[in-house]
Amino acid sequence: MQTITWFQAIIMGLVQGLTEFLPVSSSGHLVLAKFILGAQTDTSALFEVLLHVGTLTAVCAVYYKDVWSLIKESVLLVVDAVLWLVRRKKFKMYAARKMVLMIILVSIPTAVLGLLMQQFLEDIFLSSVLAVGLALLVTGVVLLLISRIPLGHKTIDGIKGRDALFIGLVQGIATIPGISRSGSTISAGLFCGLDKEFAIRFSFLMSIPAILGAAVLKLTKVSAQDLALNAAPYLLGTLVAALVGYLCIRWLLNLLKKNQFHYFGYYCLAVGCIAVIWSFIR
Repeated sequence: MQTITWFQAIIMGLVQGLTEFLPVSSSGHLVLAKFILGAQTDTSALFEVLLHVGTLTAVCAVYYKDVWSLIKESVLLVVDAVLWLVRRKKFKMYAARKMVLMIILVSIPTAVLGLLMQQFLEDIFLSSVLAVGLALLVTGVVLLLISRIPLGHKTIDGIKGRDALFIGLVQGIATIPGISRSGSTISAGLFCGLDKEFAIRFSFLMSIPAILGAAVLKLTKVSAQDLALNAAPYLLGTLVAALVGYLCIRWLLNLLKKNQFHYFGYYCLAVGCIAVIWSFIR
């Protein structure tokens, strides 16, 4: 069991906070950062969980009103479902409740693909700079292509179940390191005809169960000894990820309103090319 330095913790927190929500793939950048810093991938499961907790905190801070509404409506949804089963009481449907149902629907294909692909991803991508580089190139191409799609106007009232399933499938594929979760889901939402601002909001809100799920999957690899050796730097990295993640969400919202999404595509192409070249010469 190895220790992580304060410098490594700060860098990893910065990478997670910067790339979790920007459409450039946080998992891909974390893999590349580990190779650059020399951090051991088999001792960082707990740290990765904590980094996800940090960025999850950032989402909740930016969208605290929506998060509270989702929590409240989830409880009411369960209560009304029970009443419908017991008393056949009429089941009410409105915007906030439909948002909960759509996020649940999105999470189903995401969870299935995540569970099926987890071992494959660990075997192939987490130890291969080349694989991550190629995935980043795919992300770059997608971001450039999506900028050419005409903007839609659908919001929560217009979104269909098939739209949610498709976006959830894309989010599941985005578990591949190098494929951006936020970039892919926002692009999928725009492809389905969602309003741009709603597509962004929907992408961030549906990231909550995805981030929680990713953290839970890694809990089986958490080591108490790892925590004892690295508690302080892990806490620092988590705080850095939360703060930087919050700032990045705010920044990204402003950029997307100005139709500057495609710049991230050029960035992913550049980093992907560097990673591919590095994999051959290192």
